[in-house]
Amino acid sequence: MTDEKARTLRFEIFRMDPSDPQSEPRMQEFELDETPYMTLFLALNRIREEQDPTLQFDFACRSAVCGSCGMLVNGRPVLGCQTLTSELPDTIRLHPLPGFKLVGDLSVDTGTWFRGMAEQVGAWVHEREPFDPEAQEARMDDDLARAIYEGERCIECGCCVAGCGVANVNPKFVGPAGMNRIKRFMIDPRDSRDEEEWFDIVANDDGVFACAGLMACHDVCPKDLPLLEVYAYLRRKALGTGAARPRELLQIGSSPGA
Repeated sequence: MTDEKARTLRFEIFRMDPSDPQSEPRMQEFELDETPYMTLFLALNRIREEQDPTLQFDFACRSAVCGSCGMLVNGRPVLGCQTLTSELPDTIRLHPLPGFKLVGDLSVDTGTWFRGMAEQVGAWVHEREPFDPEAQEARMDDDLARAIYEGERCIECGCCVAGCGVANVNPKFVGPAGMNRIKRFMIDPRDSRDEEEWFDIVANDDGVFACAGLMACHDVCPKDLPLLEVYAYLRRKALGTGAARPRELLQIGSSPGA
């Protein structure tokens, strides 16, 4: 234990209730004495229990598994449950994740966005033959199984979407999470979609070519998914097979009137 006096933290928290027509966006300040190993989960619960029971935020597992507690902390998308206040300055500014429908205060609806993305990219194994419950289970190479599992580690927290400038201005963009899902099913041998079907999804204005390549998503992913590798893989596949649309190829390799 240290004899150093505990810090008094100042929280500046975004407040708004979209269900209340009189509610307007504002920042509200709270002060809290820091305790050892305090996370934002603990801090926000103390604020709600001790100072303002109307404060809205989302938590479930407290173990960086459920993805519920994504928020902007001093402008950076993070998970509240794994963010220690000891790693933050005395003033902590909290905002809801951009790019999602606001439920209230720090709470956003990520579920609707991820459902829409899943439907847009067909994020399930597509089979052409009827399911046979008596068939022998298909074998899979260990390395391929591990590569598929890597894509499944996404917890759909929304941090990558919030950190993506394109996703914040283009609601049809599949986003980093969508590209991760595309690659996961593209490499799955059980999925029967052919290249033409895949690249109708990948090589368009809302797919990989919409990405500006800044890769903030890779920097902020709390599960350290290799989103840079996902982006590079999909781009190589699209260009390598000639599946990119002519207009996009002109934008990549030529100037108008050349």
